[in-house]
Amino acid sequence: MKYRLDFKDDFSKTLLFWIERYIRFKLTSLSNTQVKDQEQLASIIHQLTLGTKSIEELANLARQARNVGLIGVNTYFKPLEKLYRFLTSLGLASMKEIDEELIIDFLTSTTGGLSDATKKNYRIAMINFFGYIDKNNEDNHIYSIELKNWGGLRGKAGQKLPVFLSEDEIARFLEAIDTYPFRSDVAARNRAIIKLILYTGIRVSEAINLKIKDLMPQEDVYLVNIKGKGNKYRVVMIKKRHIQKDLEEWLQHRTCHDQLLFCNKKGTPLTQAYISRMVEKILLSCGIRKEKNGAHMLRHTFATLLYNKSKDLVLVQEALGHASLDTSRIYTHFDPDRLKRAASVMDDIK
Repeated sequence: MKYRLDFKDDFSKTLLFWIERYIRFKLTSLSNTQVKDQEQLASIIHQLTLGTKSIEELANLARQARNVGLIGVNTYFKPLEKLYRFLTSLGLASMKEIDEELIIDFLTSTTGGLSDATKKNYRIAMINFFGYIDKNNEDNHIYSIELKNWGGLRGKAGQKLPVFLSEDEIARFLEAIDTYPFRSDVAARNRAIIKLILYTGIRVSEAINLKIKDLMPQEDVYLVNIKGKGNKYRVVMIKKRHIQKDLEEWLQHRTCHDQLLFCNKKGTPLTQAYISRMVEKILLSCGIRKEKNGAHMLRHTFATLLYNKSKDLVLVQEALGHASLDTSRIYTHFDPDRLKRAASVMDDIK
């Protein structure tokens, strides 16, 4: 049976519901060869079907399942218990606010002192839990949590470098945006939203949910009020000369509901998939091929360039709205000045 993604009347109840359903699923799929009391296990599963009132009550049921001999339940429940406490502390309003970046924030802040084996268990629990939701929500919302870029593990399982555009590629990409053959009724909108993401590093989800009131003209710049994860607000800035022409053209034709800044022909928000497809088509049109051509790569590009020009990791954290500074450290991966110093270490040896 499938359920709405936001099934309950507030976020904490919804998240608890999905953890309950997932743990019930695991209790029916783990090996029960060592279970000493099948009737008690059946009772626990029934209680999970009825639902619990708190994460503490759910933890007690998981403990009972472990005590009757169901091996492995804690491997899945303990990480989810900590995830529940982490996410409910952020003040999220919807399950749709959760994405891979937020899960990485959780893993980074929670697993620092744990062994690699335990970290792998946390990673597996996250992937399996959100995979379960992917298959069982009737909204067809897909998290697609893979955690390939999580740097919590050492050695071969460590952090992959983010994909980003070089300065030369940025110039080619910007030229391609202005020359790409969009449909005339959406050309200005598409150019404006893609440039906004590239020049500010905001998330695609943040861009597509912007309201008219969030855009504030100030002399030669626009201040953009961003509602980030956990209803946390930040302000970013973009110079008018980058998007003013496209923005003013789009505003002449815009017919959006709920005061949205950008929308589709129905007046509803654009999707992240649509923005990513646009970015990929533009990149291919100017001969740029990356391992990941989606719109999130533009955020990586902005962050990498910001760090290389400022050398200020706190600025990167604030600009991107990262909950943890550790998440921002990934953008120190390519610092030309540091690499040059390393390349010069042997220069004085004759």
